[in-house]
Amino acid sequence: MAQEQKQPRRSTEDEEPVDAGPAPEGAATERKERLDDDIDSILDEIDDVLETNAEDFVKSFIQKGGQ
Repeated sequence: MAQEQKQPRRSTEDEEPVDAGPAPEGAATERKERLDDDIDSILDEIDDVLETNAEDFVKSFIQKGGQ
């Protein structure tokens, strides 16, 4: 049986927000759009793989005896 280790979680309330400084609004919007497009592309690729190989994908996570 696998042992689980619990690590203490730091509260985000204790952390001070990091201010990266004012960024030009146009550059920030452009960067966000590029990141959104990249994420959408990756998610589409994952969907395509799962549509064709969903059963194989799930079987790869099934624990075999002795693992």
